[in-house]
Amino acid sequence: MNTENRDDKMKVLIIGAEGMLGHDLEDILGVENEISTTTIYTLDITDLDKTVKTVKKINPDVVVHAAAFTDVNGSESNQDMAYKVNVIGTRNVAVACSKADSALVYICTDYVFDGEKGSSYYEYDQPNPLSVYGKTKYLGEVCIRDILNRFYIVRTAWLYGFHGPNFVTTMLNLAKTNDSLSVVDDQIGSPTYTVDLAKAIAELIKKPRYGIYHITNSGSCSWYEYADEIFNLAGAQIDLKPVTTEEYPQPAPRPKYSVLENYNWKMEGLEDIRNYKEALKEYIKLLKVKEE
Repeated sequence: MNTENRDDKMKVLIIGAEGMLGHDLEDILGVENEISTTTIYTLDITDLDKTVKTVKKINPDVVVHAAAFTDVNGSESNQDMAYKVNVIGTRNVAVACSKADSALVYICTDYVFDGEKGSSYYEYDQPNPLSVYGKTKYLGEVCIRDILNRFYIVRTAWLYGFHGPNFVTTMLNLAKTNDSLSVVDDQIGSPTYTVDLAKAIAELIKKPRYGIYHITNSGSCSWYEYADEIFNLAGAQIDLKPVTTEEYPQPAPRPKYSVLENYNWKMEGLEDIRNYKEALKEYIKLLKVKEE
């Protein structure tokens, strides 16, 4: 790692700091005594020369690549844009890291799996994405592995947090104008609080524990069970009806079972990440305080 003109702090660059996870990473890493952070809110990662020039100028030890085209349904109708951002853009960030001698943290997704296994996915399970979004995010992984030898590929799932639209706030907003709602009950995953994910990334990068990691809150549920927990915690009276994926078709196919086993995380001896119900309770409590 390049240590020229450095103090003893690890220098971390966050690309995509304007996003939900990016904001929390900025907050969490900002209070770490041994880490100094630089954030980029607007960078056209599809421009190779500009990306390389920017990263080389900042000269970080670690780049956290949190920028992506994350519109799962929109990726189906806008495949070129999804490819350009998630594949070409990620390739460009990886090249920039290679030029700057920086390690890379890449935020990926449970949607790299097809959901047919029927049990939790380990880091060594073979990806088989169903959607354009999942395919482009997986191809981003391939680019990183081809270009770099120092990387953390972090697959996560069902993110929610303060700084962006998410399932929790969508459900709570719908509850204000609807007496009943239908939610899919045959897709299973692990809701993950961006604050907890940011804390995990901050811990992960303190040592050169390079590789692929599944990082989610523990526990799992269907979207229906997730919605039910949200309304119970928020004290919202809603007639919630379970529906199948077939009854609620969407442009992008989703895996039926995409729970991620945080296996490498555990093998490193790192502390289990709290249950999604505990994290969700904290988040909704903070949302209530924010509204007051």
